[in-house]
Amino acid sequence: MAALGKGDTAAALRAFEAAVAADPNAAILWYNLANAHALADDAAAQLKALEAALDRDPYMAHALMARGQLHEKQGRTAEALSDYQRLLAAVDPREQVGPGFAAGLTHARSMVNAANDQLAARLEASLADALATASPAVATRVRHAVEAQLGRRRIHVHQPLALHYPYLPAIQYFEPTLFPWLEQLAAATDVIRAELKALLADGAEGFRPYVDYPPGVPVNQWQQLNHNDAWSARFFYKHGVRDDAMCALCPATAALIDGLPLFDLPGRGPTVFFSLLKPQTVIPPHTGATNIRSIVHLPLIVPDGCWFRVGNDTRPWIEGAPFVFDDTIEHEAHNPTNALRAILILDTWNPHIAVEERPLIARWVTSLDEHNRSLPGFSAA
Repeated sequence: MAALGKGDTAAALRAFEAAVAADPNAAILWYNLANAHALADDAAAQLKALEAALDRDPYMAHALMARGQLHEKQGRTAEALSDYQRLLAAVDPREQVGPGFAAGLTHARSMVNAANDQLAARLEASLADALATASPAVATRVRHAVEAQLGRRRIHVHQPLALHYPYLPAIQYFEPTLFPWLEQLAAATDVIRAELKALLADGAEGFRPYVDYPPGVPVNQWQQLNHNDAWSARFFYKHGVRDDAMCALCPATAALIDGLPLFDLPGRGPTVFFSLLKPQTVIPPHTGATNIRSIVHLPLIVPDGCWFRVGNDTRPWIEGAPFVFDDTIEHEAHNPTNALRAILILDTWNPHIAVEERPLIARWVTSLDEHNRSLPGFSAA
């Protein structure tokens, strides 16, 4: 290393060749030998030593960077890009690195981004006509596949907190055509909003903080909202139990709800409630309990600027325009305005679960709940 630092090429080569002979499995020694060959301007020997280092440690960041730079210098762009992509995947962006290595990372990222931009332009030109005539669902899937391949879309998966049902597609927002009754729900927006406004005018009695963890339970990201009415709710149904008093206060909404194909799983659903988000309130990124259900939002009172994200896709709520999403995919909500946001939330079955599957799922979940209740010390809380 002293010889390398002084630029004594011959001495550095002799020392590192002896070192790799003595310890041929040490990737760092092969990497340093490659640096000595680079000092000697022997690109072929440098490449051979770098490949020996990466054979022993495929994620050795410095070796990946050096090989990418060598390939780039030799005009082997495809191989340089491959090395830079592996390099960027191997390095934690939060890690503190030296200025030289940081400059190399910046260059690698710039080269990969430029290549992705060129590829994106080519793909856009190639696919434009076909996407324009494809169905919305097919066009969305193809676009998302392209974005993921370009590294512009994170692949989100189900992360249920309680029950996972396998082989369901991880769809962020479901196609509205899968829920033909959404039109009926949307048509009732004015009536539902009027009943909600009557509740609010009466002092919002019965609304309680949505996040309500008991003492001693880890609250994690919910610390700011726990027992805080900045996000509050009043339920028509909660875990399948009907609140008759609430339904009596909002009879038109209750009648509509009772006619919808809700998530009917004893002890679990349906859940239907008015959700209030006060000004300057954030619901942090989180995931829901199970992917056997889907969540419906009917926006009722939405000041301009409020937004909702599921996975990669962020959208504003639009009053009277319901949508359905999978809440086991990470999602969050923001009200950055100075006014109240209010929506109706309800759950329904995941549309990719066949009707004949539902009784089997109900038996499975009911047996699970009965078993848990039979355990000593069980608490519903």
